[in-house]
Amino acid sequence: MRIRNVFIGGLVVLLASAASAQTAAAMTVTSPTLKAGEVVPVDHTADGKNLSPALSWSGAPANTKQFALIYDDPDVAFGTPPQTFVHWVVYKIPGTAKGLPAELPMEAVLAGPPEIAGTIQGLSGFKRAGYRGPAPPPGKPHHYTWTVYALDAELPLEPGLNRNQLMEAMKGHIIGQGALVAIYERKPKLPQ
Repeated sequence: MRIRNVFIGGLVVLLASAASAQTAAAMTVTSPTLKAGEVVPVDHTADGKNLSPALSWSGAPANTKQFALIYDDPDVAFGTPPQTFVHWVVYKIPGTAKGLPAELPMEAVLAGPPEIAGTIQGLSGFKRAGYRGPAPPPGKPHHYTWTVYALDAELPLEPGLNRNQLMEAMKGHIIGQGALVAIYERKPKLPQ
């Protein structure tokens, strides 16, 4: 009887581990101004107005409590171990939100619009809160990735987190994920 109970207890632990290791649901991320695989409009870059784009998402699991977003450039690797360059970190987005509006202010904690009030903009690779658009070195196109994460809990996160700290806090809570990838390239300046 004791062996049977140990076996059943082990089976329950194994099944619980398998359930928690399931892959995140596939989500779709879209934008009225960003198109997958196409060039980022200059207004969203450091060469233009540096305005954050409007983003929408769908396909999040019904039990989503919060969303988070990380926008980075995987074509830039630096540090040890190598990491991609991060342009925008956004978290504590309410689970009822369907996206982010364009042109968000450079504030750490957003007061509005009401559907995203309390959302936090964490620290980018520029060591500040808020959006910073593409500004790659001239020579080749870079692939910019806006990744949205659906979370199964309202994480009690404070302002000032960077991407690595946010990813650590989200471990075990990501139940959905989707990304939008667009490109941007700066042309070399011709000598005058």
